[in-house]
Amino acid sequence: MTKHLAPQLDRPHQDEEQDGLVVAVRESGVVREQLVQRTCAWCGTPVPYKGKGRPPQYCKAAHRTRAWELRTAQARAARPVSDGGQTREPVREVVERTETVVRTVVREGPVKVRVIPGVRLSGEAYTLPEDAVEWVQALMYLRRHASSPKVYSFREHVARACETTAKVLRDATPALPALPAPSRPTAAAPNRTP
Repeated sequence: MTKHLAPQLDRPHQDEEQDGLVVAVRESGVVREQLVQRTCAWCGTPVPYKGKGRPPQYCKAAHRTRAWELRTAQARAARPVSDGGQTREPVREVVERTETVVRTVVREGPVKVRVIPGVRLSGEAYTLPEDAVEWVQALMYLRRHASSPKVYSFREHVARACETTAKVLRDATPALPALPAPSRPTAAAPNRTP
């Protein structure tokens, strides 16, 4: 930037270096300003300017891109909602609440116990193992399929049920009748022939 200064006139005075009276002195000056550096518009880091071309606004291309993304995002958000802009309405939630009521009916009179067979989620009836061998096979099947999504998500419940069952099985073991001690084989008497 260049600034021109207005000429200034002095009062007449005697010039000591030369003979004669000085009537007027005219001075003019030029002041030039040149940009040397500016700060980055994104991070504030000083950015040097070499004096040619448009002065840089950002210290690196990534900051230019971030500033552009921010400007365009703000412009997009300011558009009407129908054109893809951001709504000014608060976020509302719709919550569905389900309440389950358990009703127990107590009646007087003779008691009849009805055994209702279990039903699978598919609606098919299933039966429980009938003896110890089938129970062991069912538990082995459970062990092999423990990482299945159908079992894995309920693993804590299944594990707790298995621990409770194992405790009941250990506590409910009836005392076994004492077995006779095995007899020791006796040495055979020598065979004597008369």
